[in-house]
Amino acid sequence: MASPPPEAGLTDYERLREENIRRNDAILASLRRKAADLSASLRPTPSCPKRAKKEPPPRTAPASPVVLRRSLRTRGLPPSDSSAADAASPASPPSPPMPRTTRFSSSLASALRSAAADASPSAPEGEIREADGFDAGRDLMLRPADVRRVVPERILSVRVLPLADRTVVVAGNKVGHIGFWDVDGIVEDGDSADGVFEYFPHRGPVGAIVAHPATPRKIYSCSYEGEICLMDVEKEIFNMIQLCDYPVFSLCQAPNSPSCLYFGEGNGELKLFDERAGKVSTTWNLHDNRINSIDFHLENPYIFATSSTDRTACMWDMRSMKKKGPESLKVFEHDRSVQSAYFSPSSSMLATTSLDDTVRVFNVDNFDDSYIIKHYNQTGRWLSTFKAIWSWNSTDIFIGNMKRAIDVISVDRNESGVSASSKACLESEHMTAIPCRFSLHPYKVGHLACASSGGKVFLWTRA
Repeated sequence: MASPPPEAGLTDYERLREENIRRNDAILASLRRKAADLSASLRPTPSCPKRAKKEPPPRTAPASPVVLRRSLRTRGLPPSDSSAADAASPASPPSPPMPRTTRFSSSLASALRSAAADASPSAPEGEIREADGFDAGRDLMLRPADVRRVVPERILSVRVLPLADRTVVVAGNKVGHIGFWDVDGIVEDGDSADGVFEYFPHRGPVGAIVAHPATPRKIYSCSYEGEICLMDVEKEIFNMIQLCDYPVFSLCQAPNSPSCLYFGEGNGELKLFDERAGKVSTTWNLHDNRINSIDFHLENPYIFATSSTDRTACMWDMRSMKKKGPESLKVFEHDRSVQSAYFSPSSSMLATTSLDDTVRVFNVDNFDDSYIIKHYNQTGRWLSTFKAIWSWNSTDIFIGNMKRAIDVISVDRNESGVSASSKACLESEHMTAIPCRFSLHPYKVGHLACASSGGKVFLWTRA
């Protein structure tokens, strides 16, 4: 195309400037017309009826399951340091990479493969007797070697795997990573120098991690993106077994049924996924808001408890539940969101944690018999919420403290009723962050894992 004739009295620079001004004016005029048309189309008219609320669109599964090993050694970092990449992690996870052919340390993989043969659905009798005489305030301590940064970013879920002769801690963070810390692992050539292996199976925060004592090799996890994954230990990959329309915040397995996975969604529904059928078999509408925890009665597997953001915790009997409008055995009302509701090891009591700054203990045999303990639970938006858990016995409860400590609450149940009081505060110079989420080793009394919002796990053991 031929250039337009030069304008009289203008230099080349001035002519170019005039052309740029005209072009920009034309672009702005076009944008104004489009904005006016869009505004007119969006402006409501009196005759337009109110639109019904749409259901969330179906979620699409990622292209492939992701296996991503990221130990400190492979990143060229010493075990005690956090990586620069961790500090610069984006707010949302990047697009998942293609699977890599990586493996656990051979000793850990061997332990997980052989775990099913040695698994027992209940703790050995000797462990139960040992728990009776356990005193958390006196017996627990934190050693410098028992601190690891397992994942970058904030940890939302932590689980000690049910392995009788080994301690393996699994943690999930807010951007979809899951880290394995093989506490007892033997360092071998090519394996992680710090015993930590990291994977990236989810696209959103990891809400829960579970493994049944009868099948410890089957490690389930869920995310706020509606994903439920099952880890294949042999192939070291995470297979997505369910993709939901709503976020999944909680997972649980009944004591007598490792093939059934119960999960709570953000719309207040509880669903039963039957692994044998490979699909959701039953759905119950239990709450008006998200279900934050699910826990089963250890002696009666038909009884379970849920907690919800709708300010209630409830007990249910599976035998009398209907799909539409099931009736609860008891509703425990709180002033604010209830973050957890867990049965004691004897299943005689239920402890709830609420954002109304309370920990409440209820007598399962007499719902009117309860006790309220005041406890500051305002963790804010940057920390994971507190969820109090029971000790190995039914006399102690562990919960995080905003002063980088663990509060131990002593519970007593006698003829006069349930009572509770502050028993001890576990502090250590090595606990450099606020412990928010906890998990007990089911077979090793005195192994308590607590996770922080900085990605670290602190493993308290017996002195």
